[in-house]
Amino acid sequence: MSTSLKQPKAPSKVLITGGAGFIGSHLSERLVSKGLDVTVVDNFDDYYPAEVKRQNIAKLLKAPNFRLIEGDIREDFLWENAFSGTPFDVVIHLAALAGVRPSIERPAAYMDVNIRGLQKLVDRLKDTPSTRLVFASSSSVYGNRDSDAPFVETDRVDTPYSPYAASKAAGELLCHAAHECYGLDIVCLRFFTVYGPRQRPDLAINKFCRLIEAGKPIEVFGDGSTRRDYTFVSDTVSGIVSAMSYDTPGFDIINLGRGEPVNLNKMIECLENSLGKKAERIYKPEQTGDVSFTHADITKATRVLNYRPQTSIDDGIASFVDWYKQQTRVAY
Repeated sequence: MSTSLKQPKAPSKVLITGGAGFIGSHLSERLVSKGLDVTVVDNFDDYYPAEVKRQNIAKLLKAPNFRLIEGDIREDFLWENAFSGTPFDVVIHLAALAGVRPSIERPAAYMDVNIRGLQKLVDRLKDTPSTRLVFASSSSVYGNRDSDAPFVETDRVDTPYSPYAASKAAGELLCHAAHECYGLDIVCLRFFTVYGPRQRPDLAINKFCRLIEAGKPIEVFGDGSTRRDYTFVSDTVSGIVSAMSYDTPGFDIINLGRGEPVNLNKMIECLENSLGKKAERIYKPEQTGDVSFTHADITKATRVLNYRPQTSIDDGIASFVDWYKQQTRVAY
């Protein structure tokens, strides 16, 4: 690994893949509000209704410093279009097929999009080595742990628990190879259970919120003791923004979590409190691919990115519920 520090200039032109999604739309809003020139690539995949993602960026489409390109990251003509102008200072690669459980049913599709799509991007970046790549990895690369110790970036990640996790671990390896072979400046950020307004409808907080509000039962896999390092979306976005311009050694991996695991029963209680309704719980066996807990060690992120998450689980769930109650409903 290269040890020479790169001193990047403050970015002004940014490309975000998957920028109409949950995290991407929040990041796009942050960067547009800061005056950066933002290009978003998204194919509005039908994993959940495209209308949801179009709502995410409806206001952004009116901004003069925002551009949307619709297309698939596996297609060469998309990259020819996106890279037709002056080089980007930073590319933030969020686009991927997401979700642990669906990846078990469609493993080949996950490998095709998440690995081949990333390679297509790297092939383009070889021609603009001054562009920094920020790759969205996942806490799922850590696998299922027997110890309660926080997950540290130097831990081994060779025991993925699902095809999705394997695709993200492979993505990190691909990024490292791209740095070594082509000198690309790359930061891999391992996200830990990001939640908040606009969260994907298939994820637990959003799904449970809809069901509890409607007076319908929720399915709890296991006994509710599984723990996740829930991280509010604005905190994750702050970490991404810092990763765009910090002094990197050329290739780096950084955890972005809150550092405070919360068990599933506590998360449900937070939803109950914010909704003012009790959940009817149906307990089911644990599902293949699910891990028992995640816990980010954020020491490195605090040191190199000045990353300090601000939002507690209680406040974050309350913010999500407030957003949910204001939305025009979309059928899922």
